[in-house]
Amino acid sequence: MESKKDIRNQIYAARKTYTDSQIETWSREITEKIISLPEFQKADRIMAYADYNHEVMTGFIIEEAWKAGKKTAVPKVFGKDLVFYHLEDFSQLKKGYYGIPEPARGETVQWEDALMIMPGVAFDKYNHRVGYGGGFYDRFLEKHPGIKRVAVAFSFQLLPEVPVEPTDIFPQILVTEKDTYYLGEEK
Repeated sequence: MESKKDIRNQIYAARKTYTDSQIETWSREITEKIISLPEFQKADRIMAYADYNHEVMTGFIIEEAWKAGKKTAVPKVFGKDLVFYHLEDFSQLKKGYYGIPEPARGETVQWEDALMIMPGVAFDKYNHRVGYGGGFYDRFLEKHPGIKRVAVAFSFQLLPEVPVEPTDIFPQILVTEKDTYYLGEEK
């Protein structure tokens, strides 16, 4: 099996081969699947990452949450930790850690009952996740086990198998533009 570093390099290279238009189209398809999930429909609070560099575009999911009257929050990096801020408008976001959009202002949230939209570099159909290497989401979720976890990815990010470590916390649901995986079972 490839190392996490090799997998990251492979997926980063693959991202560059797709056009902005493809990324947007697939992101909209993923958004439609996300908003039809019972877990999304039942949630009053949505925690989502702010996308960067050809990740699944989460702005569409956040807009749908706002339309449905849901509260939303996005993370900001402080040292080795993620702190989530209530997001009411995209103008709150500015370039932060590694150029990733982060809230420049707003109130922090301490939600224990929410649906989190997780990023990742690569996944397998058992919902194992290779993140970006900082462990931010694993550390955050270890402290907040009640948060429901949905990861979003493009189908090219799905590999037959990815390496796992004891500290990894996996999404309960993985959504691509093609399929949805619930704890390892394609639906």
